[in-house]
Amino acid sequence: MTSRRSAAASDDDTALTTIPSSPKEVQRPPRTFREVVPHQAQFPIAVATSFAMASLGYSLLGELTNGELAALSRSQDTWAEVSLLAGWRVIELTLGWYGKLDSLDVAMLNLLAHGPHYYLLSTFYELSWTISASALAIDVLSIAVPFFLLRPLSTVHTPSAAAAAGLPNRELLDLPLQTYTAALSTGIYTVVLVLSLRFILPRILVVNYSGVPTLEPAYNASYAAILPVTTLFGIAASTFIFAPFATTARAKEDDKLNEFDPVAASLGETVWWNVWGYTVKTKVVIRRTIVVALVTAVNTFLASSKTLYRVDAAGAAVYAGVWAFAAICSGIGLGFVGGD
Repeated sequence: MTSRRSAAASDDDTALTTIPSSPKEVQRPPRTFREVVPHQAQFPIAVATSFAMASLGYSLLGELTNGELAALSRSQDTWAEVSLLAGWRVIELTLGWYGKLDSLDVAMLNLLAHGPHYYLLSTFYELSWTISASALAIDVLSIAVPFFLLRPLSTVHTPSAAAAAGLPNRELLDLPLQTYTAALSTGIYTVVLVLSLRFILPRILVVNYSGVPTLEPAYNASYAAILPVTTLFGIAASTFIFAPFATTARAKEDDKLNEFDPVAASLGETVWWNVWGYTVKTKVVIRRTIVVALVTAVNTFLASSKTLYRVDAAGAAVYAGVWAFAAICSGIGLGFVGGD
């Protein structure tokens, strides 16, 4: 009897005893792809992904369009030409990656750099606009997507982060001013391109681009006709150049510029002052304008001279120079708008 009572009491004690539960694990958000990939492997992965996407995209485009773009493009005859084009693609990726550009930056830069070639094909080689736009999208996305996966957007291109970080002059990123700067760049590209089509490019296309089937678009060029194209270039130039430049804060090294004494300065210091004696903010717009002009010139030159039939280097250089000049003029105009 006693044993039954003690057993019952033991059961009651067990029933009343609270067993402490194990502490809950802290829920952490899932790691993103860029956090999983080791830092040293990110750039090689970006390069490999870019080439794979471009190859797949062009193969798919060729199947869907019965090789219409390939019919206008000549194959590279030597390994030197293949290496040159592939090497330039790697240089573009290297410039974007180690230049700390984000996915939006490289997308706009590549639109500015690759767009002139497809404008040439669609305007003078009678390639359909849909195929040209698709090919341009492949070029842009094959670089922008790897950057998007491996690198976050910068504070300049993230409004919430810009406000939280107290980004200087962030009111310059508001839609009205962005629209104004895009319109300014569009106007510059439009004027440069129309004047070039009327006075420079017809002769170049006849003499140096032997395979061009028609010159009618050059003689009939008008501001309204090319506005849809130049609007894209204007938006891209404004996005790439103006926003990072306008939101750059004054730095300590800017104070050294005010301390420069041309009387006491050495020859080397005087040369440096005359060549690169600008504020940090001004250097941003100069660097970005140079990058756009350089990448546009080289890419347009290579695309014409190495991928089109019967195009000589001199003609390709002039055509590339027109677009590089438009980029430089756009950078200068945006520099005046966002300057102190």
